[in-house]
Amino acid sequence: MKLRILVVIAAMVCLIGCSKTAQEKGVKVAVNNASNNALEAAEPTPAVVPAAPMEVEAPKDFKLFAVYTDKASPSNHYIASGWMGDFNDVTLNDAWTENPHSGASCIKIVYTSKASNGARWAGVYWQNPANNWGSRKGGFDLTGATRLTFWARGENGGERIEEFKLGGITGEYPDSDAAGIGPVILTKEWKQYTIDLRGKDLSYVSGGFCWATNLDVNPNGVTFYLDEIVYE
Repeated sequence: MKLRILVVIAAMVCLIGCSKTAQEKGVKVAVNNASNNALEAAEPTPAVVPAAPMEVEAPKDFKLFAVYTDKASPSNHYIASGWMGDFNDVTLNDAWTENPHSGASCIKIVYTSKASNGARWAGVYWQNPANNWGSRKGGFDLTGATRLTFWARGENGGERIEEFKLGGITGEYPDSDAAGIGPVILTKEWKQYTIDLRGKDLSYVSGGFCWATNLDVNPNGVTFYLDEIVYE
């Protein structure tokens, strides 16, 4: 009888102890879960790192691209074919060998200011292809050029050219941009002039170079010379 009572008491002690242990374990699990949740809530949200900007490839080095260097030079890329205004008042010799700036020849231009065609002004475009006023595909992609340089001088000095220009041809296939300088007062000695092309869209240029002047500023006509017309 005593033995049976002892067994019952032992069983009750074990049951109470196991229950207490289970409760403690449950409390520990709950505490651990709560701690983990608190830690997860406390962890900062990872910052969004912006993607690195794409590197823009630097433009390729631009090689010299000539409009005119010498008569019949293989490096010439445009043709003096776009005669404008009083074109009958203009003569042009692109094989003039007397006193060129460099090489064997230069361009001699004479404008007589007679208003033969009633326009009272005249000019010439160097075009590609010849006589192209935007009706045909042609021209060149001159992207990368930062300036157009040329050498010029007057017969006597004091000659006034209203504009030196590139681009500006319109039509079905227009030039992508235009730039120019002027008026320019020429000296008797050779002088280099520069047309700034920075920021210009040069992806399509069929009007590679031109000049224009008028009889109001040259009532007695004008003779002048050009040489080394080059994109750089």
